Amino acid sequence: MQATQRMSKSGGRRHVAAGLAVAAAALTAVVSPECATAQDKPKDAVQALDSVTADAGGGTSEMAKEKPMSATAQVKQGCGVVLSTQVICKQPGRYIGWPSVCRRKNGELLAVFSGDRDEHVCPWGKVQMVRSTDQGATWSVPVSICNTPLDDRDAGIIETRQGTLVVAWFTSLAFEGSLKGDLSKNPVRQQWKLHAEKLTPEQRQQWLGFWTVRSEDGGKTWDKPARTDGSTPHGPIELADGRLLYVGRKNPHTNTVLPVEESRDDGRSWQVIATIQAGPGDNINEFHEPHVVECADGRLVAQYRYHFVVPGKPGYDNLQSYLRQTVSTDGGKTWTVAEKTPLLGYPPHLIRLRNGWLVCVYGKRYAPFGEYACVSRDNGQTWDVANEIMLTGAPNGDLGYPASTELEDGSILTVYYQLDKPGEKTCLIGTHWRVQE
Repeated sequence: MQATQRMSKSGGRRHVAAGLAVAAAALTAVVSPECATAQDKPKDAVQALDSVTADAGGGTSEMAKEKPMSATAQVKQGCGVVLSTQVICKQPGRYIGWPSVCRRKNGELLAVFSGDRDEHVCPWGKVQMVRSTDQGATWSVPVSICNTPLDDRDAGIIETRQGTLVVAWFTSLAFEGSLKGDLSKNPVRQQWKLHAEKLTPEQRQQWLGFWTVRSEDGGKTWDKPARTDGSTPHGPIELADGRLLYVGRKNPHTNTVLPVEESRDDGRSWQVIATIQAGPGDNINEFHEPHVVECADGRLVAQYRYHFVVPGKPGYDNLQSYLRQTVSTDGGKTWTVAEKTPLLGYPPHLIRLRNGWLVCVYGKRYAPFGEYACVSRDNGQTWDVANEIMLTGAPNGDLGYPASTELEDGSILTVYYQLDKPGEKTCLIGTHWRVQE
């Protein structure tokens, strides 16, 4: 795959140095009031998802009394202009992560995320949703839509042409890895352990996995969830032919498979139609968290978070972990092997603008920390990394998973999670911006 720029080591250092200055400026824009919250269950409660009904549609009439960020000039960044940044939802003392956003046909904006958490990994995560009826100026209080006995994480959302909301997420028991040893001086972990001990084998088998759930009434009630073969943070997309397409991943770290699934019944069920392969020299076990977009010419472009592992060193190298990309020209039946892109950050979220351009957004968990965007004007064949857009800076690397939607006037809302103020836990933030043509 060609690119308008492939970043050399020296070029990457220049990029980091230049970005540090704008990161400091961008951080001054994240000044926002606290959002109303909904603490909707005791931490040791166990509530099955299929018991959640009409309460999930509440909160739309009581808008959070937030004002969009003001008193900041428009900031040109690369080929974009940042208009404003504001907190969308903050739950004091609680952790929020891994959001997605969609714009409905009626103009309403919906953002979903994993909220009401102790921290990055814990038992209490639940998929929550907030709404905006004024193009993101104000947002409702959060409501829970997926609240299983396990940790509910990484929420994606779309509205189909039939008006159905489809939310994707996965459940996890990863918190149990932190329950070893002496917990006598750690009351938080003690509560986690008590919760783990109450989980029956049947509950674990019933709920552990990858899921989608549907609503045909705008989120007031939700169907029983459907299992998927793979998972990814931002969920499926809808294609021009009416199919839903879900590019995912399963078996992380060992024997990884990259399945492609479709739904021909508006998200009620899913069938695997293809698998994607790693390119030469890449380890398929290091592919994570993909997203896909349908281009104006009909081709499908999917990108993956990739962990570049240096032999003999622990972990992976952020400065070499470029996104990987694969293309399908037959509706998802076959795909090219995944190739390295010039996009450095993760994970990807892709949209196609009304002018046909593609926008990819991603977080950078290395200095200068922040949320970034890049544009392709040729259906993903090249990416304009020379004019990469920093949407906002961040104080540390606990951030990201940005997702975007195009607004009525052609501007873009990108939502993500990160810290707002020192000493707080992460919250849901949105940046309003536009691409310069």
